[in-house]
Amino acid sequence: MSTEVLSVRVRRELKEEALRLGIDVRSVIERALEEEVRKAKKEKFRELLEEALKGCDITVEEWVRAVKETRREH
Repeated sequence: MSTEVLSVRVRRELKEEALRLGIDVRSVIERALEEEVRKAKKEKFRELLEEALKGCDITVEEWVRAVKETRREH
């Protein structure tokens, strides 16, 4: 896995307090960024699904329910 350098500006007091408390800033930022990426992917998928289902007689919720039921059956 390769890595990239990411620079971000935060309030000096916040950084100093985090360091005093022993917070691993890199891990916190990485987890937060991973979560935001997950949310953005989920929202993008939902938008694409809504667009794909526009001409169909099924809602996103009905489609999700059908997929879950199919998974349970297998």
